[in-house]
Amino acid sequence: MKVFCEVLEQLYKKVLLGVTLENDSHDYIFYLNPGVSDQDCSTATSLEWANTYGIQGRHQPISVGVAPIAVAPACLKTNSLMSSSREVMLLQLTVIKVMTTRILSVKTEFHAKEKYRDIIKILLESAKVDSKLICMFQNSDKLLCHMAAQCLALLLYFQLREKITLSNSWVAFCQKNLSEYSESNKAIYCLWTLTAIIKEIFKDSCSQKTEILKQFLTHFDTIFEVFYNSLFSQHFENCQDTSKIVNILICFLELLELLIASRIYLKLHFTCQRILFLKPSCMLEVITWPIQAFVKRKVIIFLKKCLLFKVGEDLCRGSVPPLMPPDRHVAMDMLALANAVLQAVNSGLLKTLSVYGKHSFFGGDEVQPGCAHITSPDHVILRAASLVIMKSLEIKFQNCSSASEMKVDLQRFMSELLTFLKPHLQPSLQLHNPCKWLSRVFIEQDDDMLEAAKASLGIYLTLTRGCEATESLTQGKEMWDHHTHENGYNPHCIFLFFLKNIGFDSTVLLDFLISSETCFLEYFVRYLKLLQKDWDNFFTICNNFDATESKYDISICDCVPLLVQDQSTNRTIPHHLTAPHSHIDVCARHSWASDAPSEPLKAMMSKGTDTMCTSSLSSPRASQSLVDYDSSDDSEVESTDQCLANSKQTSLHQQATMEIQDAAGTSRDKEEFSLEPPSRPLFLKEFDTDFSFDCEVAPNDVVSEVGIFYTIVKCFQELQDAICRLQKKNLFPYNPTALLKLLKYIEVISNKTMNTL
Repeated sequence: MKVFCEVLEQLYKKVLLGVTLENDSHDYIFYLNPGVSDQDCSTATSLEWANTYGIQGRHQPISVGVAPIAVAPACLKTNSLMSSSREVMLLQLTVIKVMTTRILSVKTEFHAKEKYRDIIKILLESAKVDSKLICMFQNSDKLLCHMAAQCLALLLYFQLREKITLSNSWVAFCQKNLSEYSESNKAIYCLWTLTAIIKEIFKDSCSQKTEILKQFLTHFDTIFEVFYNSLFSQHFENCQDTSKIVNILICFLELLELLIASRIYLKLHFTCQRILFLKPSCMLEVITWPIQAFVKRKVIIFLKKCLLFKVGEDLCRGSVPPLMPPDRHVAMDMLALANAVLQAVNSGLLKTLSVYGKHSFFGGDEVQPGCAHITSPDHVILRAASLVIMKSLEIKFQNCSSASEMKVDLQRFMSELLTFLKPHLQPSLQLHNPCKWLSRVFIEQDDDMLEAAKASLGIYLTLTRGCEATESLTQGKEMWDHHTHENGYNPHCIFLFFLKNIGFDSTVLLDFLISSETCFLEYFVRYLKLLQKDWDNFFTICNNFDATESKYDISICDCVPLLVQDQSTNRTIPHHLTAPHSHIDVCARHSWASDAPSEPLKAMMSKGTDTMCTSSLSSPRASQSLVDYDSSDDSEVESTDQCLANSKQTSLHQQATMEIQDAAGTSRDKEEFSLEPPSRPLFLKEFDTDFSFDCEVAPNDVVSEVGIFYTIVKCFQELQDAICRLQKKNLFPYNPTALLKLLKYIEVISNKTMNTL
């Protein structure tokens, strides 16, 4: 036994270092073949197995290099601890796992890889190691079962990569244990192993991912549908061991997420990849089960990922393939899911969703004696449920042609959502502006906040186009504005509350534009296009914000520029303004913002060759962008999820962050900050004031003197100048020419507005 353990240790060290093995491949099989009996699934060392079944000496090596290796990790147990059969078997599985990983790695030396490949093939063909690993699933030792599942997943993926026929014993095992719901651990290990195999497919850098996954799913397409129906037909309250169904459900959610991700990223069309969309009500019913809150949270977050096309991002350890534009079949499936969600909400789903429960911390969810019990709501569920409803509405409206039907649906579902949220938001939503709900619910999660804001904007634009087509928008402008505010989806209010949350800080906007972690670029571009057309409404809402602040003594600006009075005059900027109409000639030629599908903003996100910021809209440099926002109604929606993720992203972001620290409008570098003439009017000529950007809370009288409109205009100007400065230094991660054109249009409109007052 001692010699056996020493040889196994040395073999582990060699494989870990990727060393080429000298002996015949069959010599190593003796040490790597797990001792498992097919009859009773008992475990033993390979020596005991050899003695019992008479294979001692058949392929027993004389020597396989017991000599110590000079450089090796000191992570092995001592020989005294290696005496048990359990420790020996764990080491055997570890060596098999590392050896298979070495085969799949591109860094392994060719001759070493060929030797490892030969050994693994013998283990699979002659030793039937796959059957023995399956047999280990019945062992009561959970660590041994887990290691066996890890090894089996890698070996099965090895068979797929090498185009070897997939293990018949494994296929039969899965078909038997997934043909119907069972509370045994075998189903859990089936699901876990299947999930691990798909993760390996995503993680691999080979170009044959689609073919490999197709070969794999062919064996399990039908059985997945059977298991889906069986699992979700269970009555949770009748289950004897609820922990088993919870574990199976969690494992199956991970597998289902990867199956959907593989359909989106790898463009396969198996029934098992569509099963959620074919029968979404089954998944939604889990939320009504008397099951633990964390399971309901998992289900809601899973639905959110599906609707946002973000499935698989958390489960794939490797790089996720770039997202392909959704095809017609995927779009129809998403519509089916959205309709099912809205139907469930209409049936009272939110009334059955409890957001109060035990809070999970690092120390567990039990409250110690003498400690106060926390009764705050679970904001993760609030955010996920809100975003699922908003996204479902957006998807449904994109496929709806009746404006009246959309208005009725929007009012019904937004009323349901706001009623659901109201008891959980303290202090409660102010009656004068329900649009604040979005910034309140998503204040702690900026990526979800921007997704919700983008969905809300998409709903507004779709509904606006529908109303314009029926000429009902111009006939009841006041009623339309009231409808947008009452149902909490007015895009200007939502954007203003978003700016309030970030303290009207242009550097935060710049950080969002540079980062690839949110959809801010797409949302911001679409909002700026809306702003060009709907400037009067935006101006009126800004004045309403100021009036509300004055009436209710509410501070709109938490962190705004401090007004420094001009030394040459004692005059201040007026607070109440009327919306001018003389800007219409400036923006009448610009197209209405839209959310119709179009090509992604690849031009905007690709590194531009033009490194100088242009101040003229008619500059030839401006035409270098492949996306011209004022040239076509079909260039409206720009998806930016994958385009910012490049090798220079981190370094560019760090440099840009350092560069922009003093680029918020300080006077000492204002000439360098802006390429426009210093005399260019930003505010009213007779009120030429300077701003100091010390991040302090401004007094209410200062805020009312400035007004939120001027604060936003100043924020936009700072952002435009900051982008120009970074582009000039070649630090911006993509070509911002088109974005700068939009900001320049807003500047022209705002200047014209203030000059006519």
